[in-house]
Amino acid sequence: MTAFRNFENRDPVPSLPQAAVRPKWSVMIPVYNSARFLASTLQSVLAQAPDPAHMQIEVVDDCSSDDPQKVVNEIGGRRVGFFRQPQNLGHIGNFHTCLNRAQGELVHLLHGDDAVRPEFYEWLGRGFDADPRVGAAFCRTVFMDAHGQELSIEPAMQSISGRLENAVVRLALEQRIMTPSIAVRRAVYEELGGFDRRLKCSEDWEMWIRIASRFPVWYEPRALALYRMHPQSNTGRHIRTAGDMAYTRMAIDIFKSYLPSELADDVAASARRTYSQSALETGRRLLGSGDWAGCLAQMSEAFQLDPSLKTIGRMLRLVAKQGGEIVRPN
Repeated sequence: MTAFRNFENRDPVPSLPQAAVRPKWSVMIPVYNSARFLASTLQSVLAQAPDPAHMQIEVVDDCSSDDPQKVVNEIGGRRVGFFRQPQNLGHIGNFHTCLNRAQGELVHLLHGDDAVRPEFYEWLGRGFDADPRVGAAFCRTVFMDAHGQELSIEPAMQSISGRLENAVVRLALEQRIMTPSIAVRRAVYEELGGFDRRLKCSEDWEMWIRIASRFPVWYEPRALALYRMHPQSNTGRHIRTAGDMAYTRMAIDIFKSYLPSELADDVAASARRTYSQSALETGRRLLGSGDWAGCLAQMSEAFQLDPSLKTIGRMLRLVAKQGGEIVRPN
């Protein structure tokens, strides 16, 4: 309990007045210089939105320079709220503003470059209605590129809608929940606090494990969320420096304490091995495009994640396959 009540690295989310009339849903859309994608995000929500009494929709802008308010006015009109930060807070600070401003019982953080498919709110809402003890509900994710072209679909974790069994361990082994695919009871954020400020990537993974360690999690096997992959996304900006893997390593170290003590070491070690291999695959792609510095950074993180002879062997094979380009740049 102490670990969850210690808000040293995360901000508390205050509860709302008991007598307040509240919508069921709050769709909170954090944005920062992603106005070119925002229209499709808003359209995907508005196409299935009930009236304002049942769904709050609000864009929270982290002091962008590309005028997201214009997009909100054009697409959302008075149906979509808009709040602009007086100064840039960074994405964790902006997320926290979203949580504080959310009025609904269920909170959906939908990045301004992502989207949802039809019936997202219908199917996830059914999960919360079916089991009042459920703290969060998520579905499968469709990955798309910057142009909206669908690339792949997240493999199913189970074939039927329902509680995800052994959720905390299964979700800790690998990040399986993209932020647009999950909704969380506001009361859960109130109990556990906001996102960890130490993490500039993987803060979502840490949060989902924190939730799964304390509450049942509902799984919807339909692929109803759309996650956009592009170089300007938060994760994309950290790839070349391997910051994505450094923060992944930090997240694993943080959430290890949330896991069952008899399994924590093995689960954390498995997660580290998984992401060590992921770092080497990213390094291979970077080297293939001529970015030897980015490859070196990813290789370094791969070894820190899994400092083993196997990792060294994989690193050597990666370099050898590319004909030594990494140590002899043009």
